[in-house]
Amino acid sequence: MQKKLSVLVVTCALLSLSACGLLPKSSDDSKNVSASKLYADAREEMDGAHYEAAIKLFEKLESNYPFGTYAAQAQMEIAYAHYKAQDNAEALASVERFIKLHPNHPNVDYMYYLRGLVNFNDQIGFLSFIYAQDPTERDPKATREAFAAFKELVDKFPNSKYAPDSIARMNYLINAMASYEVHVANYYYRRGAYLAALNRAQTAVTDYAQAPAREEALFIMMRSYDKLGMLPLRDDAQRVLTLNYPNSRFLNPNAHGEAPWWKFWSKSGPKPAPKDALK
Repeated sequence: MQKKLSVLVVTCALLSLSACGLLPKSSDDSKNVSASKLYADAREEMDGAHYEAAIKLFEKLESNYPFGTYAAQAQMEIAYAHYKAQDNAEALASVERFIKLHPNHPNVDYMYYLRGLVNFNDQIGFLSFIYAQDPTERDPKATREAFAAFKELVDKFPNSKYAPDSIARMNYLINAMASYEVHVANYYYRRGAYLAALNRAQTAVTDYAQAPAREEALFIMMRSYDKLGMLPLRDDAQRVLTLNYPNSRFLNPNAHGEAPWWKFWSKSGPKPAPKDALK
């Protein structure tokens, strides 16, 4: 009986091996594709806005040809594809990986620029085409991170072709940070926390002297001093406001003023990265 059982076990094992041999062997056809062909196919997917498919092809390109001329380019393209797919976390991870692996790459300045763009788009929101909400009412963390990224690019690569646009975006972000302080100051003022409102408005005035939000910050300071009974300081704030903004809409209740600065930016400010940024 034991001998028969042993024969049965051996027979099953042999049949199992035979069955495995009959199954088709899995293979990655991309291993037989040239680097230039993989890159061309990936770029075609990118041009068609098929970012997930493009990422997979670029990853295969990098995996199959890790030491070829296309490897670093594929890494950059992967970061850009994640950015276009609005996957901020993966885009930033890919950017950081590239900078760490290729700190002296001739196009590394673009990766610093892309890092700023990712945070910048996170700051204004991907639904900002509606322009229904002032972006300065949101958490300023992404604003500060975007500013830091663009500043690092400008500091490290002052002659980069991406430096002018980075500077323009930095100016916008300064305005955003100032307007956030004004937004918080208004919040405190509406709730009767006049000292807190005064402190936030002063921050906007002192830290962001050239920002458009400074005008409203001075007006909040003036009203807060008035509520606190600090009349000489109220008059000083009003004098500074009148001197710097003689036609201020805050001093003239009949004036309509201009559209919010952030709406102007949304229509006329710097545009996203050009399509040939990676070429």
